[in-house]
Formats: sequence, structure tokens, C-alpha cells
Amino acid sequence: MSIISSLSPRAVAAPESGIVEVVNYARGREGLLPLWVGEGDLPTPDFINQAAMQALAAGETFYTWQRGIPELRQALSDYYLRHFGIRLPSEHFYVTGSGMQAIQIAIHAITSPGDEFVYLTPAWPNIAAALEIAGARSVGVELQFEGGTWTVDLGRIEAAITPKTRGLFINTPSNPTGWTATKKDLSDILTLARKHNLWIMADEIYARYFYAGGRAPSFLDVMEPGDKVMFVNSFSKNWSMTGWRVGWIVAPPETGQVLENLIQYSTSGVAQFMQKGAVAALNEGDAFVQSNIDKATLARDILCDALIATNRVQTLKPDGALYAFLSIDGVNDSRKAVIDIVDKTGVGLAPGTAFGAGGERFLRACFLRDPAQVTVAAERLCDYILKI
Repeated sequence: MSIISSLSPRAVAAPESGIVEVVNYARGREGLLPLWVGEGDLPTPDFINQAAMQALAAGETFYTWQRGIPELRQALSDYYLRHFGIRLPSEHFYVTGSGMQAIQIAIHAITSPGDEFVYLTPAWPNIAAALEIAGARSVGVELQFEGGTWTVDLGRIEAAITPKTRGLFINTPSNPTGWTATKKDLSDILTLARKHNLWIMADEIYARYFYAGGRAPSFLDVMEPGDKVMFVNSFSKNWSMTGWRVGWIVAPPETGQVLENLIQYSTSGVAQFMQKGAVAALNEGDAFVQSNIDKATLARDILCDALIATNRVQTLKPDGALYAFLSIDGVNDSRKAVIDIVDKTGVGLAPGTAFGAGGERFLRACFLRDPAQVTVAAERLCDYILKI
């Protein structure tokens, strides 16, 4: 028996990330413009770093609250009142070691091996993989793409529901498509979940990146007490904290002990000095987040306007999130295309094959970068496209 064959079949079956594959292929090349992963180009701002360093210097390095330090949970409560217009006591908030761990905790809280979970695709690949590793079955329902716009079909979602279905994973604004649910979409999805007694796992990490102004519609706008909705989120995108690996869950207080137990038996909590940095992000970071949103708006226009002007690209400016998800005439193998593009242009993109059904012929570009760099990337991409 080989070493690999003696491992868990679920672990062995975990797929390699199609995004990481191309990153590993070209990482570190001179002159590279990396638009492949979902992060900006700014390091964490100093006011956040200083808060963490001061806590570290003060000796805040011991075991801490499994649910998150009270100061951070209250800061999250204040943040939701400020930006979502809803007053949620701190008992609704649970701090996790990244948005990815928030998803894993939610999956383990909601599903048992053999259960099914429906999600919308093309989708960030980690959700399907996390479900499968946990022993659940991920069931993708394709968004509809027409005229450069993505839409959701409630009938398709309902058709995918079986007696084994435990919940719906809804990411809006969407990575990678930019699809952003309307308030009516969310109300209809919630009605469907109530009808079938399902949980909704709501990934609203990009809610602030909403290009119509303000923030995107949220399930918080339409839900009522008793609705089974669990929100997963992260400090990564808003506050340029991708490397910190700090996230949070918003959930009914009744689930608190279950979530605390799952955190205890995975990471036993997030380092207190990192949580102090997260407190500073929430309490002092609104202006920084707005500057990121302003930059993303400008860079989105630069990149999408240039691509659309080639008359060889199917895409529209996304309503939300940080990505141009584009289809190039004559390009059907996106995995092969991103390798060719990075070799010939020095622009790193993510292949649509990484995002599941419906994404195969698309490429994803993250535009949360210096608009001057995005301008150069757009020029290189357009030159490549026009030579195909």
C-alpha cells in the first residue's frame, strides 16, 4: 500500500486550486502584473499594524476568548449598525481564523456527511471543495449569462433541492462573476429556503464593493427573527488584511455554544493581538475602505472599457465585487489561455475552469490595484486579444 492510498479518500480527492496553479507557474517573474488572486496591492495600513504591535508589546499573547474578544465583537456590532442599519448585539458575532475558516465552521455546524448543499456557479472554488472535504455533497446551479450580464434562476435552484439538501450558499456580490442580487432576489431566495426548511450561508464579503453606491443588498434587509441565515465574512478585502487570516460569522445567538466548540476544536481562537488590529480596522478604517472602493471603481472602468472596446470580449462592468470575468472570442480553454497570456504579456489572470460549471471559457482579473498598473495591464491584454 502506498503512502497516498493510506490517506483519507476525501483528503486525497481535494482538488488543486486552479488559481494557485497559475500563480505557482509564474510567481516572481520580472515585470509581472498579478491580477490573478483576489487581493489589492496595498499592504495593511499602519493604524491597524500599530494596534496589533502595541497589543503584542503589551504581552497579549495568551489564550483568549474562543468567540472573539469582547471589544472586537462589539466593534462588529457597531460596524453593522453603521453600514447595514441593523442593531445586532455582540452575541451574534464569532471571530474566526479567516473567512475560509468561517465557511468551514459554518459547514460543520450545518451539515453531516452525505448531506447536500446548493451553491451558485461559477463560484469561488473553495466552497465546493470545503463541502466535499467535510463529507457533504456540493450541488452547483449555474447562473445565466446573456449579453454580458449574469442572472439567477430561482426555478433552477428549487429543482436542485432534494430531501438531502441542508442549505444554500449565496455569495453576493459574486466572486468571480460580479453578479449582485437585488433585494427581490434575496427575498425570493429566503422564501425558497423557508419553504424547504433550509439554512442560507450568506457570503457578503464584497458587500461594500457595490458600484451603484452605498453597499449591496443583504439578507439582513429581508430576513426576520427565526430565519436560518449564517453570514460568513473576512477582514481581507476591505482593510487590505488578506495575510492576517481573520474573519467572522454572524449567526443566531442560539448557535453560540456550538460555534464556540467548533472553533475550540479547530484553532482554539484567533490571537488576541491580531484581534486588536481588527478592532482598529473596524473603528478607524471607514476612510481607508472608501479609498479602496474608489480605487476599485476607477480601475474597473479602465479595465472593462478597454476590453469592451476591442469588440472581441464579452463582459460588462460588474455591479459588485473586484473582478472582471471575461470571455474572449475564439478562446475556449481558459486554463491554456492564462498560461499563454502570462508568458506573452506578463499579466497574471485566473482561469475560469477554476470556478466550476459555466466558467470554463472565462478569465478572471482582479482590478483592486493602482489604476496606472491596471492601465498597463489593459494595454497588454488588448494587444494580445487583437492579435488572436
